[in-house]
Amino acid sequence: MNLKQDDYEFYLQEQFQKIGISLSELQVFQFLSYYELLIEKNKVMNLTAITEFEDVVQKHFIDSALLFSEETQSFHTVIDVGTGAGFPGIPLNILRPDLEVLLLDSLNKRVLFLKEVIVQLKLQNVTAIHARAEEAACDSKYREKFDLCVSRAVANLSSLSEYCLPFVHRGGYFVSYKSSSVEQECSDAKKAIYLLGGTMQDIRKVSIPDTDIERSLVFIKKERGTPAKYPRKAGIPAKNPL
Repeated sequence: MNLKQDDYEFYLQEQFQKIGISLSELQVFQFLSYYELLIEKNKVMNLTAITEFEDVVQKHFIDSALLFSEETQSFHTVIDVGTGAGFPGIPLNILRPDLEVLLLDSLNKRVLFLKEVIVQLKLQNVTAIHARAEEAACDSKYREKFDLCVSRAVANLSSLSEYCLPFVHRGGYFVSYKSSSVEQECSDAKKAIYLLGGTMQDIRKVSIPDTDIERSLVFIKKERGTPAKYPRKAGIPAKNPL
């Protein structure tokens, strides 16, 4: 399906309604503007391989929003680790402007793009910083300061947990966006999650309407403080998972 630009607004609203979300005029404007900025910047730097409007809506916007539910209303501070082009952090803030979102990425070019998006969309409570997770997680400004850490980054769950759990305060959650088949990966990561102060709580299966794409949202609760020796130095969690 190749939509004409005049149909973008209707399609966007229709897809969000299928996951139980009604968009305001401002939210529609922000998502459409986000798409335009993404595609324009993608011409000069690699932000996404997904560029058709329908695909961006389904595989980036809707996918990011699958976490949005009544349950998440209790979260107020969120860090998006390895955010890339801003997913899922920016869509979550568009849907909940009161949500304080910190976007973290290790590539400065992407962070500059994110700052442009924040200004152009007039987003409230969103900040983008250039840092490696292993370093930022050792900074007292960020360590164990967040209700929720989210990540769509492509890495095994053991490594991701070492990057992400140090940012979450006790009682908070790390939610990893994974593919549908995640049970073995979760089983393999249990030791690492325990060492980092977390407990595997839930694997929530969700799907993107009108596609065959299924997601597993892995909910990990922070039960105890993360020992000071974690995360290890840059590069080690990926090369040698706990």
